[in-house]
Amino acid sequence: MDKTSEKILLGFPESVESFTVYGGSDKDGIPENTEVTLHKGDCTCVCGKTGSGKTRLLEDIEYLASGDSPSGRKMRINGLELTEELRLELENRFCACLSQSMNFVMELSCRDFIFQHAGSRGIPCTEELMEKILTCANSLAGEPLHPEDMITALSGGQSRALMIADIAFLSAAPSVLIDEPENAGIDKDAIIRLLAEKGKIVLISTHDPILALSCKKRIFIENGGIHGIVTRTAAEKELLRKLRKQEAQMKEIRNQIRGGKHIG
Repeated sequence: MDKTSEKILLGFPESVESFTVYGGSDKDGIPENTEVTLHKGDCTCVCGKTGSGKTRLLEDIEYLASGDSPSGRKMRINGLELTEELRLELENRFCACLSQSMNFVMELSCRDFIFQHAGSRGIPCTEELMEKILTCANSLAGEPLHPEDMITALSGGQSRALMIADIAFLSAAPSVLIDEPENAGIDKDAIIRLLAEKGKIVLISTHDPILALSCKKRIFIENGGIHGIVTRTAAEKELLRKLRKQEAQMKEIRNQIRGGKHIG
């Protein structure tokens, strides 16, 4: 293994400053002729119609594609071309992923799940850390989680909130890939703030305009290919402010309906 690769491994995950995706081709074989570089603390959205290829891009990053995926894309870390040896060393360590659908199958309480998950990663877990993770999850979810709640009984939103908090506090992976978090009814802005503060490189596939505009950049996917990288404008930032205000009003109405109250 060359010295640069060894340096990445020895300092992993702190040694990862950026990764770059080099274009392959779209579904018709037309070259993408583009590259996308993301750095620590960046949060970027992937936007496009259903079936456009957003998930394919996330999978290429997850598996550190080297021209061997259907898209033909290639990944580099810190500008370094990945050898097969380095890819194997980083397999299952480079990305933390959260898919659209997820279900717990183990009969564990939230408390036991956090302790066991931390133990499996070699992280000493304390009651204080467990409470921090649950507090974080509760800041994302609409319905609060408690230490003794069984994970198999959690709602979709609670499950994803728990896993996002778990990723933030327990995962050493330098990058996080999230597929359509808006479907779970969790606080979208809080997700971005939380993971960016942890220095993660975050990529979110979404159809949600507020989530898309919350990111400084968004990757536009069409017909399986990257067709553009859009940078948020000042006008879009102002629009985002208005949309957030509207969403806050909708949230208040939603809470009143859930609480059995009349609106108005």
